[in-house]
Amino acid sequence: MTDGTPSPEPFAASPATGTDVATPDAGAVIADATVSSDRGGRPFWAHLDSPFTAGLLLTLGGLVAILLGIALTNIATVIVYIALAMFASLGLDPVLKWFESHNVKRGWAIAIVFLILGVIGVGLLWLVVPTLIEQIGAFITGIPATIANFETTDTYKWLEGIFGPGLNTLVNDLQSFVTNPANIAAISGGLLKIGADIATAISGGLIVVVLTLYFVASLPAIKESMMQFAPARNRPKVRDMTNQITESVGGYLMGMVILAFFNSVVAFLLHLILGLPYPLLMGVLAFSITIIPLVGPVLYWIFATVLALFTSPLAALIFGISYLIYIQIEAYVITPRVMSKAISIPGSLVVIGALIGGTLLGLIGALVAVPVTASILLIIKQVFIPRQDAKI
Repeated sequence: MTDGTPSPEPFAASPATGTDVATPDAGAVIADATVSSDRGGRPFWAHLDSPFTAGLLLTLGGLVAILLGIALTNIATVIVYIALAMFASLGLDPVLKWFESHNVKRGWAIAIVFLILGVIGVGLLWLVVPTLIEQIGAFITGIPATIANFETTDTYKWLEGIFGPGLNTLVNDLQSFVTNPANIAAISGGLLKIGADIATAISGGLIVVVLTLYFVASLPAIKESMMQFAPARNRPKVRDMTNQITESVGGYLMGMVILAFFNSVVAFLLHLILGLPYPLLMGVLAFSITIIPLVGPVLYWIFATVLALFTSPLAALIFGISYLIYIQIEAYVITPRVMSKAISIPGSLVVIGALIGGTLLGLIGALVAVPVTASILLIIKQVFIPRQDAKI
């Protein structure tokens, strides 16, 4: 160099062999180190230098998400069947454990339980369904007479004094609409759709029964398989918490069925004693409505009392008071005993969970939402809160 600064030597003698070896340039070494560290620390998207590649990957990701959403929508019915079968198996598990505590093997216990359920189902179909169909037909054909009798009561005159002559027109229009089968078929989507819905309900019920049988038989194995996903050090705690959740959910579901059965018996007896029409139909309807947690009995109380007004205001008053007394007895005496093994959750969360589940999945969602809420509360109490308490 002309300025006297020594230029870096491209070659240096190896101390071991004396041969010339290449000396890497310092700038190149620093650049390589910078690139390697940058590759290790930069996210994946930082390496997509091409806008086309980035856009293609984003588009493919969006398409995959859309396809997954469409697939979940198409198999929503199957998911509902699986959820129903799983919850039914959890509801039957306490009964099976009772048999096992009396030295009955699980296989025989399953056979006994399903045999009893089959006999009850056949008995209901043989005894209840014909009478139920007859009462439904009598209810539909008796609507004009019921409305005519209602128009002669003091309650109707009181309502007519409030709403004026328009009440008579409204009642007549309602009567003509309800008694016209074409309107009912139009609301339901036509006779073919009604037949298809009935066939779908029957096939769905059979699928749920078969899945329930499989889930009940393999429930212990399913729980043990789920344990393998947890780290080995946490498996005892996860196993204990899983047993608590399954036992509480099973106790809750069994308790809801028992409480709904009590409601249906009380409704049937009240209608029979008071001389109100269609006691068997109202008993079945009471079971279907009161199985909804917390709000079901109140909904049935309002509906049945209003319906009884069309027959006799005095009988409706007695029914409303009697059923309201039973609701209080159920809330403070029967429910604590039946639900003793289930997780207790605040009433506000029960209502919120039932509303959310009912909005998303209808009646099934309202039934499933409460045990799911209880399970989430148990996880929060045993996992999240202890971790927060440990942070000092």
